[in-house]
Amino acid sequence: MYISIKAFKYITPFILYVLSLLAFQGNGLICYAPLLYTFFAIPFFELFIKADANNLDEVEESLAKKNKLYDFILYAAVIMQYYSLWIFLHSLQEPSLSAATIIGRVIGMGLLCGTFGINVAHELGHRVNKMEQTFAKLLLLTSLYMHFFIEHNKGHHKHVATASDPSTAKYNQSLYAFWPQTLIGTYKSAWKIANEELTKKGSYWFSLQNEMLLFQLIQAALVIIILFFFGWTITLLFIVAALIGGLLLESVNYIEHYGLTRNETGDHQFERVQPHHSWNSNHIIGRLMLFELSRHSDHHYLASRKYQILRSYDNAPQMPTGYPGMILLSLVPPLWFKVMNNQMKKYNLK
Repeated sequence: MYISIKAFKYITPFILYVLSLLAFQGNGLICYAPLLYTFFAIPFFELFIKADANNLDEVEESLAKKNKLYDFILYAAVIMQYYSLWIFLHSLQEPSLSAATIIGRVIGMGLLCGTFGINVAHELGHRVNKMEQTFAKLLLLTSLYMHFFIEHNKGHHKHVATASDPSTAKYNQSLYAFWPQTLIGTYKSAWKIANEELTKKGSYWFSLQNEMLLFQLIQAALVIIILFFFGWTITLLFIVAALIGGLLLESVNYIEHYGLTRNETGDHQFERVQPHHSWNSNHIIGRLMLFELSRHSDHHYLASRKYQILRSYDNAPQMPTGYPGMILLSLVPPLWFKVMNNQMKKYNLK
């Protein structure tokens, strides 16, 4: 019973969902409530709330791992994401919308694409259950980011903290230089992985067996459907929202692995991924908002661990604040370098 009650704390991410629905139905300032909540309210309160590095004990972890309520919360996010997309598209059909209202609504949808469309997909995409993997793909579809399913699991987790990983930011590389590296690099990597898998099976790449090709067709179909029912303008606004979701994800990748490297042990061989190869954050609001994604060190150390039982490690380098605050910091490269390069020296990483 105690563990079931604890699961309900993961309903708090849906605050963003509620604020986005309000944005889709309101005008003016309320349309910016999702943005203000994510990048003003949360970073502000995390300045005063102490980070929590406590882990579940063995009994609690065993019970939490078996508790299906944690999974059902994620499944609900799939339904709610598609409902929010439907409301968003219809909201843009309202007559005489101001530019400010449209921009606010697009940003709200973009935040949903990043936090629910991609982040929850990230969690479900690591599961071995086919239904959960399908849910992950459906969520990624709302962000037009289905290639993430291939590249993240078979590319990023294999090459993280090496020069071969487009999702790992180099030391003294700005966020703005990182964006094209990762947006282009992960897309190309997903094609390479999918094509190589077919080659090993003796199949030609131009086939519906090619998951990457199939993803492109599915995404194109979604865009065409939106175009047919809602027209060019709303379709373009949806694509912008999806792009915001993608940039949000890649900004998270930037802060999670900035400057960290694994030692080479042989010809293109590297040491096993350890907790100190990812930046970690134990700031509680950011943890809850993204379903414990910020306990990223443990996620890379053991990718099969479900979000509710991720651990904090003493040897994992810590971010000075939660993810929303770190993303804001990354938008100002001189401040980012000053803070994070000092953090690297603090943990003897540079």
